Amino acid sequence: MEFSGRKWRKLRLAGDQRNASYPHCLQFYLQPPSENISLIEFENLAIDRVKLLKSVENLGVSYVKGTEQYQSKLESELRKLKFSYRENLEDEYEPRRRDHISHFILRLAYCQSEELRRWFIQQEMDLLRFRFSILPKDKIQDFLKDSQLQFEAISDEEKTLREQEIVASSPSLSGLKLGFESIYKIPFADALDLFRGRKVYLEDGFAYVPLKDIVAIILNEFRAKLSKALAGRSPTVWRTARSITTPTVRSSSPRMSAHHMVAIVGFLKRYTTHTGCGWNSLYSHREEVAKSASVLTARSLPAVQSDERLQPLLNHLSHSYTGQDYSTQGNVGKISLDQIDLLSTKSFPPCMRQLHKALRENHHLRHGGRMQYGLFLKGIGLTLEQALQFWKQEFIKGKMDPDKFDKGYSYNIRHSFGKEGKRTDYTPFSCLKIILSNPPSQGDYHGCPFRHSDPELLKQKLQSYKISPGGISQILDLVKGTHYQVACQKYFEMIHNVDDCGFSLNHPNQFFCESQRILNGGKDIKKEPIQPETPQPKPSVQKTKDASSALASLNSSLEMDMEGLEDYFSEDS
Repeated sequence: MEFSGRKWRKLRLAGDQRNASYPHCLQFYLQPPSENISLIEFENLAIDRVKLLKSVENLGVSYVKGTEQYQSKLESELRKLKFSYRENLEDEYEPRRRDHISHFILRLAYCQSEELRRWFIQQEMDLLRFRFSILPKDKIQDFLKDSQLQFEAISDEEKTLREQEIVASSPSLSGLKLGFESIYKIPFADALDLFRGRKVYLEDGFAYVPLKDIVAIILNEFRAKLSKALAGRSPTVWRTARSITTPTVRSSSPRMSAHHMVAIVGFLKRYTTHTGCGWNSLYSHREEVAKSASVLTARSLPAVQSDERLQPLLNHLSHSYTGQDYSTQGNVGKISLDQIDLLSTKSFPPCMRQLHKALRENHHLRHGGRMQYGLFLKGIGLTLEQALQFWKQEFIKGKMDPDKFDKGYSYNIRHSFGKEGKRTDYTPFSCLKIILSNPPSQGDYHGCPFRHSDPELLKQKLQSYKISPGGISQILDLVKGTHYQVACQKYFEMIHNVDDCGFSLNHPNQFFCESQRILNGGKDIKKEPIQPETPQPKPSVQKTKDASSALASLNSSLEMDMEGLEDYFSEDS
């Protein structure tokens, strides 16, 4: 994959060639893409892949993986983002090409830390599990062969010959006859997990694995190859990976008797003799492919990191907001100041609800709270004049002199609306920005209650919001698992009495808009009549609703873009 200044070209292949390039809706991503793509397509593919993997994560937390509801919602996300998901669909070349290229782009972004690698691998594994689950049975053998997995489905004759032993050794087949169940003959080294748990039939160095159990083996192979590819050529990581995959027999196992030890060692000796290979070569077929991918990734990084066009995107892609732009341009004047108190209890997310309550009680917010809440109010439709009036009325109740407010705070508010300073029209904070940046200290009320509150205080707060005990337990379990946005989404479903909100929550203003849609019967809130604003100079910015606008929102949310605004708001604490 090249990103050069030359005119880019896109491979144009005939029908047969296109099908040969991506024969299946899922793949192991063994070979990196080799065509040239434009920077715009690079950005679009990266953002769409991040959206897909975040949806995979949210659905995996909200639903039981493999259930009909989980499958249908994930398929809907794949269809919406135009990625490949089913085997027999027509004209699947472009979705599969997008899937291939976007996966390798995210490898560059998510190989930079252990935490990022772990998250990326888990979501890719869940995506592969889903795609394999809907792969037609007559396509499985071809997929295994194309993925360089030496797994072969045995014939009906072999199956009948070994039926009794296979059923007795495989818990997944307990009480069942093989019938139409496919059985795969797999090298022993690839079925160590099943062997360790005594869940597989072994004969002459091969494991006979039912289709129900082969998924775990395929996922382990995928994880091993992807882990090594992301780790690059790090000696420490390579030694660690090698030590993990080295077969060992632990005599300390409480269930392992001396008789069993002798039997296992005898089997392993027969295996190495039968196959003609020693322990050091048991995993050679894995390491050759994984090592070449590792070298390719490692060699790509220096060139990519030195490219000023790609580096900002890759560095911030993992924690950036790529959703809808909740600027005021489409919402100006939709609420009046008299509505805010009622809206705060019905349609505000908990982070903004606690800020509003603190402002009403203390008649003051420190700069972190003013930034977070002020931009949120701007995003739901508060005009500049309304914002000035709202903050001034509240601060004056706290015994602040009106002249002091005009001199010290009016400029800050105008600055956040893009009327002063460098005239940047700042956008409201996303959930990720609130969760990951500027944690609250004593006396602060900003931040995410699910991320920054003590569990007991959070429980009391949810009780005051009239959430049921069962609902509170569900939310606290999600918080314990660090699924803060899903916990907020669960809160949304409970206060609106819906079983499924139908969206993945990633922005406080999204929470507000979806709440208003439900409360108003699917319609947006009625626009309030407003007085026209005094004309102010404003840079002309063309709004778009494609991935390029998402990238612009991504860049505007970076720390460097917020430095000026934070400086203005931090004049007074």
